[in-house]
Amino acid sequence: MDVTDELKAFVATAKAGSFTAAADQLGVSNRLTSKYVAELEGRLGVRLFQRTTRKVGLTPAGEDLLARAPALLDELDDLLAEVSEGSRGLTGVIRISAPVSFGEVQVSGLLGRFAAKHPGLSFDLRLTDTFVDLASEGIDLAFRIGQSEMLSLKARKLGEIRSVAVASPAYVAAHGAPGTPEDLAGHACILDTNRRAARRWPFRKGGADRVTEVQGRFQVNSAKASVELAAAGLGIAYVPRFAVGNALEEGRLVTVLDVYEGLAVPLSAVYLEGRRLPRKVRALIDFAAEDVRAAGVF
Repeated sequence: MDVTDELKAFVATAKAGSFTAAADQLGVSNRLTSKYVAELEGRLGVRLFQRTTRKVGLTPAGEDLLARAPALLDELDDLLAEVSEGSRGLTGVIRISAPVSFGEVQVSGLLGRFAAKHPGLSFDLRLTDTFVDLASEGIDLAFRIGQSEMLSLKARKLGEIRSVAVASPAYVAAHGAPGTPEDLAGHACILDTNRRAARRWPFRKGGADRVTEVQGRFQVNSAKASVELAAAGLGIAYVPRFAVGNALEEGRLVTVLDVYEGLAVPLSAVYLEGRRLPRKVRALIDFAAEDVRAAGVF
């Protein structure tokens, strides 16, 4: 029995939650999928699933194997593609994690452009504002905003994301524009609670940093929602430049405090330390670096 087929059957069953659903994904019979998994359990001498009449659940040994098996299968596919004389294209699945707003605004389009160049690839994009565990979630690549403190990860800096203060023209007409960061204390501010310090807005001028405390009626854990609230005239938002989208060009928003620089934080592509980076993931990182540079909104 081919251990590769056994591992593929195991991974598909673990992700689908049943042998029937896994068999549909793999294009084989339910009986054969179950047989592959049983052969793998016999090979390893451990049970990988707790079976019931309706579904299967992973045992601790199964969870350990699932944390590594997808990457191993991807590496095998990548190796075979590299050594095969007849294969020049990239194939397989790339599993990606990204923050919600950044993923919706930037990563989805980036992947679409990358996919057009590599028709043999498929993508599993998971959007979350928490820092996921790449190993346990089977993630190949994560886009991270800010510094990563995990020693188990390697990072390639793609650029910097700078924040801007924005408001609607109607809000500025009614309340005036702040002249200094300290003037924000007299304005309605929209708080993005995804920031570590949502009420402390940092600015820089002439090489000097200054942080001002702000207040507001609206708190939201989404940069995109902050932009929409500001465009509705409900206050001033302090958001990453990419989240503003076309609102400035459309006239729905204007920038305020233009003589001050907003906070700049690194945008990085991170991946697990200690493993050979698959060729397809390297290609995506290289493409992302060029795409971010060309976007010009960071």
